[in-house]
Amino acid sequence: MSRRKQVAIEAAKLLHSHKVKEYKEAKEVAAANLGNKIMPSNFEVAIELDRLVEDREGSERLSMLVDMRFKALEIMKKIREHNPILIGSVWRGTSRKGSDIDIIVYHNNPKDISNKLLDYQMIQVEEKSFILNGLPRTSTHIELITDKFTVEIIVRPPRDIEHYKDERCEIYGDLKKGLNLQELERLIELDPLRRFIPKRRIK
Repeated sequence: MSRRKQVAIEAAKLLHSHKVKEYKEAKEVAAANLGNKIMPSNFEVAIELDRLVEDREGSERLSMLVDMRFKALEIMKKIREHNPILIGSVWRGTSRKGSDIDIIVYHNNPKDISNKLLDYQMIQVEEKSFILNGLPRTSTHIELITDKFTVEIIVRPPRDIEHYKDERCEIYGDLKKGLNLQELERLIELDPLRRFIPKRRIK
């Protein structure tokens, strides 16, 4: 087994155990633990993580994915007028134990969004700053708990829509398209276990 693959496997174990949350940190810790300076790509780590989850969670993972997509649909219907988009691992079909449901909306007033979600327990509402195309931006993250899952609603200003249309995934390299409400409804009806991951990293 190559050193590169060893680091990828170790990083996947760290992510699966939730000892670390980010791929970059997982690779750095894994490399240090193994005394190895060769770094795998995020895609390579994702492949090993998917294999590990499949081995340890099996059919339970599949039933959880369907449950999470139904829950995402339920929440998106409550904010349907704001054109929510399901992103993250629940969109991809790679969710695992401890995964949350990620939904993004473009709206100028995050309070409008949170007011439509009062049926759920709010954990926190946090404003985050970041740089987009060299310009300072902010987004509001609404975190809530449903009966089974944690959900994060990311609220971005409508002016940023055009920028994010070309946003690429740091793991798979493809466009982060996600699913809108109508697409999610159709997916659940026709193929609720479908995965949205490329066979190889897209450059």
